Amino acid sequence: MKTPLRAAITLLALAAAPAFAQSAGDWRIGIGAHTVAPKSGNGTLVATPLGNLKMDVGNNTRPTVTAEYFLKDNLGLEMLAALPFQHDIDVVGVGKVGSTKHLPPTVSLQYHFGQGKVRPFVGLGVNYTRFFSTKAEGPIAGAKLSLSDSWGLAGHVGVDFRVGDKGAIRVDYRKIDIDTKVKLNGANLGTKNTVNIDPSVYGVAYVFSF
Repeated sequence: MKTPLRAAITLLALAAAPAFAQSAGDWRIGIGAHTVAPKSGNGTLVATPLGNLKMDVGNNTRPTVTAEYFLKDNLGLEMLAALPFQHDIDVVGVGKVGSTKHLPPTVSLQYHFGQGKVRPFVGLGVNYTRFFSTKAEGPIAGAKLSLSDSWGLAGHVGVDFRVGDKGAIRVDYRKIDIDTKVKLNGANLGTKNTVNIDPSVYGVAYVFSF
């Protein structure tokens, strides 16, 4: 086979190979939006000054950014960051009693399957949630309401749909363990004062590799 023809065949083979491979040393950045949806029924604060309070924490959607570095082929370490999420805090049967903001940075080790245009992945990591700008409203307006920070596990699943040579549309879902203790004017609010937020986090992002 002549050298020019051999070279042309080689170039065609390279062009036909999947361009969205994940190789050791690659970086991948994702920009999108996600909804944090706390589980239904966030627990009951027991023996508070207002009695037993069933808590309900609302949903919120914010822009998100991810950065993933591939330690090995198909195996990446990802960091999730976002603009602050804001949630209303309600007492069932009473209404809104406060609001809070939080930042949920999450680090996950995740594995990507296959080499084609559709690539599923799974991951497991650790979440740290910092609550701030917490305000008391309604029947406890004027009091100082505070929520403790939280550490917990975070599971992650998703699918990348390749778009072009280096991009993909990602649809993903996380389940995060977030529990926070509630204090009112510096004292525990009730004898059982933990709110179990444990949200589902789902969204879409454009992901590109370099």
